[in-house]
Amino acid sequence: MNDYIFAGIAMMFWGIAPVLGKIGLTDLQPLVALTIRSMIVSILLIIVVTIRGQWGFIVGVTTKDIAFIGLEGICAALLGQFAYYYALKFGEVSRVSPIVSAFPLVSLLLGIILLGEKVTISKITAGLLIISGIVLMKY
Repeated sequence: MNDYIFAGIAMMFWGIAPVLGKIGLTDLQPLVALTIRSMIVSILLIIVVTIRGQWGFIVGVTTKDIAFIGLEGICAALLGQFAYYYALKFGEVSRVSPIVSAFPLVSLLLGIILLGEKVTISKITAGLLIISGIVLMKY
């Protein structure tokens, strides 16, 4: 049940974020905006980890964990966010956001191919619905 609650919270914040981003990108270049965003988030994370006394958990992280989380950050928080800011700066929020939000389709396919997750009717249906949504947003 907690996964649905947290997913709902994430949905709300990820729904609000593009509107704030579009407004913030009005007079900024996407790279500058991404740098500002990353600096603010980094400072806030350092403060929260310090307040919660969780630096000990960070020290015990393995090289493998660092590599995969680092690559995930490069894909999502750097390259993906940079491309998203460019799309958002020059496109409409109502068109850009749904296309970007179709990333579960990529995750679905990679989960099956790389992680050996099961192919089910519900996953195939979900994938087709995502593709349908992208096609509809084009028109």
